[in-house]
Amino acid sequence: MATSRRRFIQTLAATSAVVASKHSWAKTSAASLISCNQYSWFTFYEREKRSWGENLDASLAEYVKSGLKAFEPSFYSTNDVRTLAPLLKKYQLALPSAYIGSILHEDAESQKTIETAIAIAKEAKPLGLSILVTSPNPIRWGGSEIKSDAQLIKQAKNLDLLGSELKKQGITLAYHTHDAEFKAGAREFHHMLQNTHPENVSLCLDAHWIYRGAGNSQVALFDIVKMYGKRVVELHIRQSVGQIWGETFGEGDIDYPRLVRELKTMNVKPLLVLEQCLEAQSPNTLNAIQAHQQDLVYAQKVFKGWV
Repeated sequence: MATSRRRFIQTLAATSAVVASKHSWAKTSAASLISCNQYSWFTFYEREKRSWGENLDASLAEYVKSGLKAFEPSFYSTNDVRTLAPLLKKYQLALPSAYIGSILHEDAESQKTIETAIAIAKEAKPLGLSILVTSPNPIRWGGSEIKSDAQLIKQAKNLDLLGSELKKQGITLAYHTHDAEFKAGAREFHHMLQNTHPENVSLCLDAHWIYRGAGNSQVALFDIVKMYGKRVVELHIRQSVGQIWGETFGEGDIDYPRLVRELKTMNVKPLLVLEQCLEAQSPNTLNAIQAHQQDLVYAQKVFKGWV
C-alpha cells in the first residue's frame, strides 16, 4: 500500500461543495481537546479499499464513533470549507486547526498559494479555526531532488509573508515538515525557521517525520525541540515500533513522555493532533474506529494535564 500525500490530495479534490452559514457553535473552545488529522483515517480507509471523504457525512459519522471531538481537515479551496461546515455542526466537532499544502519556492505558484490560503482562513475562522498548518511542497513527492539555495530563500520569504497576512486575521501559521526537509543537513528545515519571524511563523512539530527524516534519531528530534521548542503551537502525534508505523499510538521508538516533559519546562502547551497513519508494513488487526479509540486512551494518559 503506497499511500501518499499526493494521492490524498487527488482524492479530496473530487469533494463537492455546498453552501454553509456561520455558526455560533464553532466558537466552542477546543484548547483541551485531542484532535486528529484526517490523513490517518485516509490510510485506514485505503487499507480497507474504501475512500475517505467520498461520502464525507458517512466518513465523519465513523470519525465521531471513535470518541474524537475535534478535527483537522485538509483544505484545498474555500469550497472544501463550505462542504465541511454543516457537518461540523451536525457532529458537534471543533475545528481548531486545518492543514493546507503550499508551493512557496516558485514565483508562478507562490502568489496563488498565498491568496488561496488567506481565502481559506477567512472562510474557516468563523468555524473556530485558529491555526493553519502548511507543509511547503517538495520539488517532487517521493523524489530525491532538493531545492536550490535561491529556492529556499524565496520559500522562507513567502512563508513569512503568508504568516504575517494570516496574523492580521488572528490566525497562526504553523510550519510543518515531512522527511524531505531533512535531506542535506536539514538545510530546508533550518532555513525556514532561521529566516522567518517567530511572530509570523510558528511550528507544527511532527515528531515522527522529524525522527524519520533525521535517520530515525531521537537525538535529532530532541535537539530540534531545544532549538525551536518555544515556537511549537501544535504537535502531530505518531509512533513507530521498530521504525514501522504502529497501528495505534502507544509505546515505541519515540519517548513521548520525555517530549511532554521538555515542552512543559518551556511552558509550551501545543494543540494535540493525532496522526497515527499506516504504511505497508504496519500491523493489520483493527479498523479505523477501534484504532483511534485506542489512540485516544493512550494519548489521554501521556498528555494528562494538557487534556
